Amino acid sequence: MMRPRSAAGLPWNGSGGASGSVPWNIVVLLTLLTLLPSLLLAMTPFARLLVVFHFLRQALGTQTAPSNQTLIGLSLILTFFLMQPVMATIYDTAVVPYEKGRVDAVAAVELGAGPLRQFMLKFAREKDLALFLELAKEPRPARPDDVAMRVVLPAYILSELKAGFQIGAALYLPFLVVDMVVAAITTSVGMLQLPPVVISTPLKILLFVMVDGWNLLVGSLMKSFS
Repeated sequence: MMRPRSAAGLPWNGSGGASGSVPWNIVVLLTLLTLLPSLLLAMTPFARLLVVFHFLRQALGTQTAPSNQTLIGLSLILTFFLMQPVMATIYDTAVVPYEKGRVDAVAAVELGAGPLRQFMLKFAREKDLALFLELAKEPRPARPDDVAMRVVLPAYILSELKAGFQIGAALYLPFLVVDMVVAAITTSVGMLQLPPVVISTPLKILLFVMVDGWNLLVGSLMKSFS
């Protein structure tokens, strides 16, 4: 006796769906797409880049220039530039076997996590890894590849935030000196009615443009991931 078939021609499993793992693969892929913004923040250099650019805007004294959309777009482009080799490795390791039917969606995710874990471990501080190993009550692994992803992820985020704040603080100092000099001069000559920021902001922008600040900043950020 022939088994009933679905509208797509697939054998019916009797429980309201076609046989096979296609529905589960779709569920996994849709879940990954839903978590994509969070993964972008947690597993890429995006957080460090965005923190540094916001520090730069505050140091220059321009509250809305560049706009948030511009800074986010620049951070996304630089993140893609940095992550392209990792994404190429993930494609060869996980996506190609999945497209050829060698592995299912869950196994493909596990295969793709390997290159991403290596990238995050490269920039995660040992102190942060030790902290979350202790919080997770896990023994010290013998190899870096044995570190669980639930330990690598928070350690990487903390390390990226620390690096972003370090770069931002170093970036802030030259502009702080300009603010202090301008404030001292305006106070000494009795210009109490004119806020120092009105004078210091154009000077800081001029200084940043003269030294080709965007080129220097982006170049230093890219080299920090080498």
